[in-house]
Amino acid sequence: MSSVFETLNAINCNEHTEKKNGLTYLSWAWAWQMVKSKYPDANYTVYENADGWNYHTDGRTCWVKTGVTINGQEHIENLPVMDFRNASIPLDKVTSYDVNKAIQRSLTKACARHGLGLYIYAGEDLPDTVDEQPAAPKKESPKKAKKEPTYEEWVKWIAEDKVNPKTGKSAKQAYIEQYNPSDLEKAVLATSVEEYKINHKS
Repeated sequence: MSSVFETLNAINCNEHTEKKNGLTYLSWAWAWQMVKSKYPDANYTVYENADGWNYHTDGRTCWVKTGVTINGQEHIENLPVMDFRNASIPLDKVTSYDVNKAIQRSLTKACARHGLGLYIYAGEDLPDTVDEQPAAPKKESPKKAKKEPTYEEWVKWIAEDKVNPKTGKSAKQAYIEQYNPSDLEKAVLATSVEEYKINHKS
């Protein structure tokens, strides 16, 4: 029987990554969905500081701390709160939006410590083996495969009260149904939406 690491490390994550500023990122939503599909009892923790904040600070910059537990084993990841250049953001410039993005990236890296997409952070192109599930046949199409919306796009759609004309569902309703966010994540999302509205007033 394969270990947790062997099982997750064998999964090819390449179709669920994107490149930004020369670095490769794995979709946090897909990563967590994959972990839960393999190990339904898996859970994660966003560690708060002594004041109940979901980030930590040394008075100059900030970082987040998350843990992912699978089959009773927890791997913890600390990650700085960074800007688009991957530089630490000064404490007085940090927003809840920045913290939420750092938490998502930190959770993804904690999953990688269990094996999922670890090769991405090692700078490799493919895992040692490929998931045993047969790959779906590729369809010839001039169109690129539809990419999963980013968190920033969801925030924009929710702030603008977008509605899918095919389903009649609002962006907020679709987001909640797709990701089943925790109460903390819903609170952070609401804050991000309000910040977007403030920053995009006409």
